[in-house]
Amino acid sequence: MYENQHGIYLSDLSGCSLTEAAEKLHLTQPALSLAVRQEEKNIGSAIFDRSQRPWTLTMAGETYIRVAEQIKWLESDLSRELKELRDLNTGQIHIGGSHYINCFFLAEILADFTKKYPGIKLQISEDSSARLSKRLERRELDMTFSCAPEQINRFRHQPAFFDHILLAVPKQMALSRSIKESAMSASDIQQKRHLSTDCPRASLREFQEIEFILLQKGNNLHNRSLAMFEEAGFNPKVKMTLSQLVTAYRFAEQGLGATFISDRIIFTAPSGELLYFSIASQHANRLFYMLLSQRNYTAHSVNAFIKFMQEWVLEKEGAHFP
Repeated sequence: MYENQHGIYLSDLSGCSLTEAAEKLHLTQPALSLAVRQEEKNIGSAIFDRSQRPWTLTMAGETYIRVAEQIKWLESDLSRELKELRDLNTGQIHIGGSHYINCFFLAEILADFTKKYPGIKLQISEDSSARLSKRLERRELDMTFSCAPEQINRFRHQPAFFDHILLAVPKQMALSRSIKESAMSASDIQQKRHLSTDCPRASLREFQEIEFILLQKGNNLHNRSLAMFEEAGFNPKVKMTLSQLVTAYRFAEQGLGATFISDRIIFTAPSGELLYFSIASQHANRLFYMLLSQRNYTAHSVNAFIKFMQEWVLEKEGAHFP
């Protein structure tokens, strides 16, 4: 049912016009029309309503496409599992991560993982967490990462890592003496002073007169920044908004404004041009989860990576998850 004699999956027609589908499947429109008619004859129901242009799916067609996609995924899982059973030292993993996660969390883990499992092929995609979660939903990825509840709750998930948001302020900006007393250097952050219980927490309200560099809407840190400003009871003076966290960090380093930054970036790329402040807000602490697709089968290579990553985080960072 799911694959006809032309060797095509009619589930690939979902969301496409006939012309688009023919181009996607590298067929002529007449050949595709014939394939559709043959499949409609096989199932005894019309898949498409031809009274409209472009064609639309009938109720039977929607059911057909949904089930066909599930069968296609099961076939893919079966092929992958059998291949990995033949040789457990091979396999492939497709991981999606944001620029921040790929650079400041995954890079070192992947380097160590490939030393232990040189036969496993890694494919890395980089995009926003929202777009990556949609790709995971379509089963185009094996896993991705997020700290946003609305994404986490849609998938199977396991805790991956913590990070802590700090306020980075250019040294030349005018700050009161009392505020400067709670400032930390990059060396303090690298020694994890900001995680100690006796570290002073600054009120964001103390910074309402300075200009901020924020991330654009759609980024998790954008939402958290707005929540922290709301807690502090003021609207920030926004100098600019950017799409990348690292860019905001570098702009702040050049004195263009204060910005929120993850401690993981400071661990890797400390700056002597900035003062760092731990902000008294629950929104400054993030727990990222690895998100896994809802498929029944998880590849051996993916399970090996999950186990390796969790052990790596525990050994290197001493992280204990709730």
